[in-house]
Amino acid sequence: MKTILFIIQKEFKQIFRNKGMLPIIFVLPILQLVILSNAATFEIKNIKFSYIDNDKTSFSRELIQKFDASTYFNVLTDFPSNKLASEAMLKGDVDVILEIPENFERNLVKEQTTDLSVIINAIDGAAAGVENVYINQIIKDFNKNAQITLVQPSNQINKPVNITSIPSFWYNETLNYKTFMVPGILVLLVTMITLFLSGMNIVREKEIGTLEQINVTPIKKHQFIIGKLFPFWIIGFGLLTIGLIIAKLLFNVPIVGSIFLLYSFTSIYLLVILGIGFFISNFTDTQQQAMFISWFFTVIFILMSGLFTPIESMPVWAQYITEFNPIKYFVEVMRMVMLKGSTFTDIIPQFTKTLAYAIIMNVLAVISYKKST
Repeated sequence: MKTILFIIQKEFKQIFRNKGMLPIIFVLPILQLVILSNAATFEIKNIKFSYIDNDKTSFSRELIQKFDASTYFNVLTDFPSNKLASEAMLKGDVDVILEIPENFERNLVKEQTTDLSVIINAIDGAAAGVENVYINQIIKDFNKNAQITLVQPSNQINKPVNITSIPSFWYNETLNYKTFMVPGILVLLVTMITLFLSGMNIVREKEIGTLEQINVTPIKKHQFIIGKLFPFWIIGFGLLTIGLIIAKLLFNVPIVGSIFLLYSFTSIYLLVILGIGFFISNFTDTQQQAMFISWFFTVIFILMSGLFTPIESMPVWAQYITEFNPIKYFVEVMRMVMLKGSTFTDIIPQFTKTLAYAIIMNVLAVISYKKST
């Protein structure tokens, strides 16, 4: 035990002696959490909206006013012809073109039906899909009001009923996307920093030649591994603590569940990441190689974790692959505990799989590490 404590003490001194490493460990994650949490959002705002009003009636103006009143659309201008509007979209000046046909109001009054032409810039397919939902919602709301307004006196008996739904939003009452993203981004930062540091730490010993000196000492394999990885296990907890404080104070993300449960799961998850980092370091000779391999797996894990893209939207084969993704389970647990107040019973599946992952990766790391005596 005393030998392990000496190694841990040596590692902490080595970490804090490196002035270039300290900003990477503590300052950079804070900046990334603040910046990414504000930038990572699927909400589409300030949509450049234009229209062609061929009817110029009170109904057409009312429809345009609904778009103008929306917080998502920025009504720029109207165009006299479809040709000019198309040229503006080609230049990137507008994102949406709404064309109101002639006799728009007359068709609504007499025939109770009419058509609208909507052109959306769909270079970004995801954004175009969201914009289409916004447009349909506004038109649906206009159509509902128009139906009530256009009812003739003779049809008062069959007058349509205006049903108003009152939604109740659970776990994120303000529909703030940061509330959803911050826990996931915090997982990303804890994972990246601990994986890179643990992966490059052993390799650094190889590069400067001290690993061979350690190998010929009486230090046992388990003492060396525990002493090398324990400091980064503690650093992972420090990053999580700083991230939770920022999430609460800066982004007002609720922490409904148990903090103890969150840290308990993190303790197991960090063993997985440290095991992966140590395993990578056993097969690399330079810090550059370790960093590139770590980054390769990290990108795959992040993109298939459900952090940015819902797992349910992935192909079936990709959903099966995500079962082997440890980041997926940590993201789920962070959101479940912080936002829903989930208990240990609720996270047993994620806890069991993460624990199995930790055992497997650390066993492989220990077996692959060769200590010459």
